[in-house]
Amino acid sequence: MKVHVMPPSGLALIHSMSSTQRWSEKAWALLQLLLMASFSQAEDPVCRRIGDPEIPQMFKDGDIILGGIFSFHNAWKNRQDTYMHKPLPLQCTSLNFRGFQFAQAMLFAIEEINNSTDLLPGISLGYKIYNACSSIARGVRVALALANGNEVVSASPNTPCTRPAQVQAIMGETSSSPCMAIATVIGPFHIPMISHFATCACLSDKTKYPTFLRTIPSDYYQSRALAQLVKHFGWTWVGAIRTNDDYGNNGMATFIETAQQLGICLEYSVSVFRTDPPEKIQKVIDIIKASTSKVIVAFLSHKDMDVLLHELSPHKLTGYQWVGSESWISDSQIATMDRHHILDGAVGMAIPKAHVSGMREFMLNVKPLNSSSNGIFTEFWETLFNCKFKQSKSSTGNQSECTGDEDLTGVQNSFTYMSLMPIFNNIYKGVYAVAHALHNILNCNKTCNNNVQLDPFMILQHIRKIQFETKEGDEVYFNEYGDPAAKYEIINWQPTENGIVDFVTVGIHDASLPADKQLNLQNKSLIWAQNSQQVPVSLCNEKCPPGTRKVLQKGTPICCYDCLRCAEGEISNVTDSITCLRCDPEFWSNERRDACVKKEEEFLSYEEIMGALLTAASLFGTCMTVVVAFIFFRYRQTPIVRANNSELSFLLLFSLTLCFLCSLTFISRPSEWSCMLRHTAFGITFVLCISCVLGKTIVVLMAFRATLPGSNMMKWFGPAQQRLSVLGFTLIQVVICILWLSISPPFPFKNFTQSKDKIILECALGSAVGFWAVLGYIGVLAILCFILAFLARKLPDNFNEAKFITFSMLIFCAVWLTFIPAYVSSPGKFSVAVEIFAILASSFGLLICIFIPKCYVILVKPENNTKRNMMGKGAPKSF
Repeated sequence: MKVHVMPPSGLALIHSMSSTQRWSEKAWALLQLLLMASFSQAEDPVCRRIGDPEIPQMFKDGDIILGGIFSFHNAWKNRQDTYMHKPLPLQCTSLNFRGFQFAQAMLFAIEEINNSTDLLPGISLGYKIYNACSSIARGVRVALALANGNEVVSASPNTPCTRPAQVQAIMGETSSSPCMAIATVIGPFHIPMISHFATCACLSDKTKYPTFLRTIPSDYYQSRALAQLVKHFGWTWVGAIRTNDDYGNNGMATFIETAQQLGICLEYSVSVFRTDPPEKIQKVIDIIKASTSKVIVAFLSHKDMDVLLHELSPHKLTGYQWVGSESWISDSQIATMDRHHILDGAVGMAIPKAHVSGMREFMLNVKPLNSSSNGIFTEFWETLFNCKFKQSKSSTGNQSECTGDEDLTGVQNSFTYMSLMPIFNNIYKGVYAVAHALHNILNCNKTCNNNVQLDPFMILQHIRKIQFETKEGDEVYFNEYGDPAAKYEIINWQPTENGIVDFVTVGIHDASLPADKQLNLQNKSLIWAQNSQQVPVSLCNEKCPPGTRKVLQKGTPICCYDCLRCAEGEISNVTDSITCLRCDPEFWSNERRDACVKKEEEFLSYEEIMGALLTAASLFGTCMTVVVAFIFFRYRQTPIVRANNSELSFLLLFSLTLCFLCSLTFISRPSEWSCMLRHTAFGITFVLCISCVLGKTIVVLMAFRATLPGSNMMKWFGPAQQRLSVLGFTLIQVVICILWLSISPPFPFKNFTQSKDKIILECALGSAVGFWAVLGYIGVLAILCFILAFLARKLPDNFNEAKFITFSMLIFCAVWLTFIPAYVSSPGKFSVAVEIFAILASSFGLLICIFIPKCYVILVKPENNTKRNMMGKGAPKSF
């Protein structure tokens, strides 16, 4: 097995070695390195610098040094390292005005503090500001340079290797991912790091980043605020684009979590990064084109938004409503790039506007030839005015020569717009936070105690506790997570006539308020995509109107659904209802299924045709009975009336009148009294009626039995016995009715089950036994009467009315036998009509069969109404 010796920059192992062998070789190599370090330290106890020094882009000496890490450039030149020689320093390209402005804001704050007699009197602050070049690796490298220093350590044996930190605090970096790497590296040194623009919620974890603080709110609050904003405008079907780093991934994760809680669905969620190949960004554009959502939530850094907008411009993808994060929503540079008005009408969260008096003038007063940091200022000046200084290595013949006295007042670009003043203010507040902490540590009053040994950890502890107001009245403090209060302005992009975008504040979001009051939109007109005045609609489906409910589609997000009409008896009175509410039993759904209307109450009333006909029949029967009674009374002395037991006849006519009238109690709305009256009156009057018929039948039988020799039957069934029999039979029914009413009387009842859209008002029987006992007793008397009448049918015709009684009882029994199944099977008011019809039919049967033939003889055949005719041949001598 061959082992190749590799250069010092690395050690290669043969791929054919087993895993155990590779680990053994690594362990042995590590042991050798440790032994070599121990021996060399024993022989030569001198600290030596390894690697090239890092020179700050801006620096100034002072009693206390502050560090700064900003990205003066957006990119660097790619190179292929061969690992055959030491890699060359990173070559940064594409000057970034933003990073230069951040550094200028830090310089302004330091100069203001140094000129102040109230804060740190007699103490001068210096600075070392490095260029991270938008590289995480370079950011870590310069952070270590700030912590350790770059000077060459002498070989004197008295020089210790362990020295105090070179800077007491570090301002920066701008993005979240570099801050995470830098905070991890400098954490063990306890050096405070205050960022002005790193918003990832992950940086609030003090177990991982104990020395990290920031003057910009955490994305935890911004992501939730964006979700609430999307919900406020009714957008439930949105697309999402994020930066593929810690800032975008963590921010979008919180947004998605909150959006799901608020019922918002994402049609797609894609990521981009500024170094992505064009093919990947083209795929993102294709996804946007193929989507149905009209709202795009862009949780992007300004650099990635630059790249995405550059790729979107050729496609002219207008008509989409953009919702942006604070990183780009108020960036005038992004607005300047949007020549095709793709982002017109965008809304989003921005850091509240700020004004720091004197800062704008300080930044615009920059002069490259007057600066000690000539290199970066020279490059800035050349980029700003597109010229070259004579001594510049990159000067070309096509560019004009820079004089250093060019006038900035005529320049209009992202540097002079100062749209990022809120972020500059964050840097300003961060520097002042360190100054106030130092002021407290040094016990400054009129002078400061210079004998205090400064320690970064001590400064960190004081920064966490500080609370002060800036000269503009902004309150500065940090919570337990090292974050400030979360408050945002809601920005709306409103294009003006000259083509410049106006960032209009249309509301605020304050995370310190209760959840329902955090979002506060002002009464300002918003401009939407394509300069529209109407709020865009972005839904997977149209909203389900009242009267329908949402039913989820299988395999799709909850925002995609079908709208099903509510079933009968159910309603939904709100838009996008997920359920239909069942109406109360007394109500029913209307035709649109959006309201419950009171059910129609159904009962047999006098106004309807059927009720009117039955009422007419009842009154006709009553009148007819009264007429018959009048005829009988008028001709009461005639033989035919006297021969047919006039007393029972009048009682029968009276009971028939009651029978006709009691049917009226079944008509109209049931009430407690009408329910008890209708059944008891019906039962008692019919028993009285049949008792009279039964008495007449018995009288006929007894009368003819009395004509037989030696018969003495009539004395046992004279008028007194007839009255007592009728009274006795009726009293039995009265007792049954009293027991029924006492134990469980009939009562009014609303029947909701028999008809789905109507309330059947009826009389519940109470005790079914009582009801059927009343009917049964009537039936027993009717059958008994029918049998006796049937037995008396062959008696002499002229005197015998048993034949008519037989017919009347036959009709009575037939009617009530058919009544039972018809009553049970009839719905609602028709069962009441069947019962009334049975009462009237049986009453008319009795009246017609028993009394009409006699009235015919009295009125039409008076010659037959004689005593001789009643006696006939062979008739007895006396009645």
